[in-house]
Amino acid sequence: MTDLILHHYPESPFSEKVRLILGYKKLAWNSVHVPRIQPKPDVVALTGGYRRTPFLQVGADVYCDTALICDVLEHVQPEPPIYPPHIKGVARIFAQWADTTLFWTAMTYNIQPKSAAAMFPSEAVAQAFMADRKAMRSNMTQLRAADATSAYRSYLRRIAHMADEHDFLFGAEPCVADFATYHALWYTRHRAPVMADILQATPSLLEWMDRMAALGEGRPEVFSSADAITVAQKAEPMPAGQNLLVDSAFQDDHGIPLGSEVTITAESFGTESTVGTLVAATRTHYSLSRTDPRAGAVHVHFPRIGYVLRKADPA
Repeated sequence: MTDLILHHYPESPFSEKVRLILGYKKLAWNSVHVPRIQPKPDVVALTGGYRRTPFLQVGADVYCDTALICDVLEHVQPEPPIYPPHIKGVARIFAQWADTTLFWTAMTYNIQPKSAAAMFPSEAVAQAFMADRKAMRSNMTQLRAADATSAYRSYLRRIAHMADEHDFLFGAEPCVADFATYHALWYTRHRAPVMADILQATPSLLEWMDRMAALGEGRPEVFSSADAITVAQKAEPMPAGQNLLVDSAFQDDHGIPLGSEVTITAESFGTESTVGTLVAATRTHYSLSRTDPRAGAVHVHFPRIGYVLRKADPA
């Protein structure tokens, strides 16, 4: 088994989601810190354009989006499961809501003028971060802070009702819904603490957050981005159907055959495209083959949900 390499940075909420799953599954992993904003040359060398954080590298295979990373980690270490069979469907649907609606509501609440001073070392750093994220929010409707605050309060109460009943949201053990819900609230509590009073009205939710934090982050080892690129350059991508994604049957919903030159782009946030040769299009994911001057031949994998597949423009 090739080592897991997580490309992330400490303040990234979606990275915290993955770090806790690594902890829950007690996995060893290599930790590569990436820049919070552009430029990200070492990231692009591996992904071909995708720059959202985090992504997971295994040899010369790059897995984008935490929804797909969750599937990979479940395949690598099935026990304990994050998709328990009896709640697999509802847990996935809840996680998708938490990663989208809940996340963007929470982050609009979290990042306000009174919290920025505590979150960033200087006004210049804050402005650069905000400009970078504004550029990534293509095709997105931005909530107003007051509306986000109202919605966040309601969502917290509703989630707290679930935490009132169980140690975790759907029972005695955590599932993917817990990890997807936790990271936005973690940002409020730990990265925007001047905004964290909103959590005090839901003490059962704070107790649940303590149980989640106690899962830890597995066994990380510091790794450099240059070393990660070397790992990719020296490895060969796993053949389609034999990688860490369980499904392999071709599902053609676009009339684009395998072997075509294509682009894959996020539907909304972070719409930089990755260009490559389509080597897999299954019911759950797309895989592109591409070559980088430094990283060599790599396969870059994306979930179907949330991403747009198109034929590449002819040269």
